[in-house]
Amino acid sequence: MDLELNPFKPGSGLRPPALEGRDEQIGAFELLVARSKRQNYDRGLILSGLRGVGKTTLLNALVEHADRQGWLTIALEARPNEAGTSAVRAKLSQELTVGLRRYSRKHRIQHAIDPLIDLARGFSLGLGLGPATASFSLDQPPAASGDIDLDLEELVEAITAELRPRSSAFGLFVDEMQDLDSDLLSALLAVQHRASQREWPFFLIGAGLPNLPAVLAGNRSYAERQFLYSTIGPLSPTAAADALRIPVRRQGGDFTDDALAVLVQASGGYPYFLQEFGKAIWNIAPHSPFQLEDAELAVEVGRRHLDEGFFPSRWNRATDRERRYLAALAAAGEEAPRSGKVAQLMGSTATGVSDVRNSAIRKGLIWAPEHGRIAFTVPGMADFIRRQPAE
Repeated sequence: MDLELNPFKPGSGLRPPALEGRDEQIGAFELLVARSKRQNYDRGLILSGLRGVGKTTLLNALVEHADRQGWLTIALEARPNEAGTSAVRAKLSQELTVGLRRYSRKHRIQHAIDPLIDLARGFSLGLGLGPATASFSLDQPPAASGDIDLDLEELVEAITAELRPRSSAFGLFVDEMQDLDSDLLSALLAVQHRASQREWPFFLIGAGLPNLPAVLAGNRSYAERQFLYSTIGPLSPTAAADALRIPVRRQGGDFTDDALAVLVQASGGYPYFLQEFGKAIWNIAPHSPFQLEDAELAVEVGRRHLDEGFFPSRWNRATDRERRYLAALAAAGEEAPRSGKVAQLMGSTATGVSDVRNSAIRKGLIWAPEHGRIAFTVPGMADFIRRQPAE
């Protein structure tokens, strides 16, 4: 097959040639946008799921739709630790100014947006300050007190006051939302709450790991009622097959039923794996339709690529002690074993390894699906670890 025509593109956030199996989430967001045009405001949307299920790709598709419908859109990716906190706040500051300028050019309303850009710059001045260092004076710029809760609310109120008469809205899209620092997350949830109460057209749209709903509820108790929550899981066998078949047929190719079944089963329905196996079979197969033996070799090649990039990118972030914990989790042989069982396999107690468990959770390597249980955030990670040579 012609390598230049290969439609598959494994990679974080890369839009697949066929975005299958996400009609429910896309439809919910399209309805939110349509209702906002009538000033009939609904809740924001939270997408959560394991890595590799296509959350970032879906979030990007929602941003694109909001842009096409005339929204002011700001997109961020949260990052953990102190350095990440500073970087995300700087990015928010930059994107506010850039986004407002883009909106101004698109709608040709510079006279109305320029004061908001000045307001965003003032917000940037105080963004790195916390409430304890906030100061107030009569001549300070608006939205620049240093209290992020007050400043963000003032900024969003001013922006939405300009957008509402135009039947437009302000959408803030946050990927890896569970990694936002607590103060910024709290401020965002608070301003979304206030926006809902006062009917400001401001919508927080987030994506993150399966623990994201719990993180939000732990920060603000009303967060559990504040959003439409949607769990993003693996694709159904039909949707997974379409994700492979549709782009191949667009290029004049096809699969035999046996070949398609092998790839769908090997992928587990995970979109990232589908892209990896799809790319492999296109590059391997001498001609179309793709045969069973092509699919079996593609799975072998695709898994090798996953073992060289997708999985090690997580494994290499772990400390030696965290790797021991992850290896014990893999050895437990369950999808979500009890924390005590994992600790026992390490020759310790749950209390004795709680620190390493918590550090692995903070790094997004594992999560707690329920109290006392633990699971990988990456599908197939246990198998990858079991394939590693003993250290």
